[in-house]
Amino acid sequence: MNPLTAALEPLFAQLQPRLVEIYQDLHQHPELSMQEQRTAGIAADHLQRLGYVVTRGVGGTGVVGLLRNGDGPTVMLRADMDALPMAEQTGLPYASTATATDGDGDGRTVGVAHSCGHDLHVTWLMGAAQVLAAARDAWRGTLMVVFQPGEETAQGANAMIADWERLGLPRAEVVLGQHVMVGAAGTVSYRPGVILSAADSLKVTLFGRGSHGSQPQTAVDPVVMAAATVMRLQTIVSREVAPLDSAVLTIGALQAGTKENIIPDDATLKLNMRTYDEAVRTHMLQAIRRICCAECDASGAPRPPEFTTLSSYPMTDNDHDATARVAAAFHAQFGDNALQSKPMSASEDFSVFGRTWGVPYVFWFVGGTDPRAYAKARAEGTLNTLPSNHSPRFAPVLEPTLKTGLQAMLSAAAAWLCAPPEGTRDGNA
Repeated sequence: MNPLTAALEPLFAQLQPRLVEIYQDLHQHPELSMQEQRTAGIAADHLQRLGYVVTRGVGGTGVVGLLRNGDGPTVMLRADMDALPMAEQTGLPYASTATATDGDGDGRTVGVAHSCGHDLHVTWLMGAAQVLAAARDAWRGTLMVVFQPGEETAQGANAMIADWERLGLPRAEVVLGQHVMVGAAGTVSYRPGVILSAADSLKVTLFGRGSHGSQPQTAVDPVVMAAATVMRLQTIVSREVAPLDSAVLTIGALQAGTKENIIPDDATLKLNMRTYDEAVRTHMLQAIRRICCAECDASGAPRPPEFTTLSSYPMTDNDHDATARVAAAFHAQFGDNALQSKPMSASEDFSVFGRTWGVPYVFWFVGGTDPRAYAKARAEGTLNTLPSNHSPRFAPVLEPTLKTGLQAMLSAAAAWLCAPPEGTRDGNA
């Protein structure tokens, strides 16, 4: 056990009820991406009471807290704050009933729910910040805690970075973060190298020429054009990506027309792709444009398609040396419950901080599924039926997930903040 998780033990019984209260409050009051005013205020006020130097409004609603505690490395711990535009179906007594206007520009009223677990991320970081403030005699350096907006729309990290220098904030020497995922509660999973895919979401508008449904010869039908494009796009992964290179391409929306006997003027596709290699990513983006343009040309479209980037996430590619330090800390803390993960097809903007500053970063997972339910599903081969992130039924079990997340965050931070100074690790002064 490292000095920081040792400091957690006598504090946890006192911390737990308050952290559960915070979590349930955040869960009941979710906020959409870049609208996290209330959540940010709760986090910032908490840090202020603990003695952190707090900067609010970073990148919109982001919060940065600094706790300087002598000479040593600057270590960043990060949590994302935003919720999803979807209705919750967990049946929890503290389930969200919130609604909001979706931020995609069409003015729809949508349900809002913390169906990705960011409410737990905020709670973990608030708890870790409290332990680190109470245990200053156990570590040296500068702790930087970051509550980030807009992860679900890939806006938040870049927005915070755009404000960073102007606000005079320091750069971290290592960036650390975690995410609750499907997995037995009480376990943590890490991986050196690529742990999360890159993701690109595009909107493609295909232009035709509208007419009466009874006179198709006078039209250029964008519905047929879109249907052909959808089918052809599926061949990118199956016929242009090597079998050993993983990739996913999904068309999540095809929108056209208003009535069965009207051929519309245009059709819209919304698609998402996931890749684990920059060369594959570049090829797929080029192939999408090539196919969409070719299908429009083949249909005699009056103009080329229009492409709009909806979001873009870089790969999360964990630094090998830094991950080895985190893994050693995890094995010391969790024993056999520290596991090596496979790459996941989810995506994150967490790595923007480390990539921008040219410093190592490490991202890992904390299991949030009831251990008995997870073991049963694994034995029956039905793991895919468990409610996962972005499911309306996703609801991490609070214990031991709450404590495990605190232990993981503190263990990783301790690998730097509690490490002996360079040059003394082998007993040399």
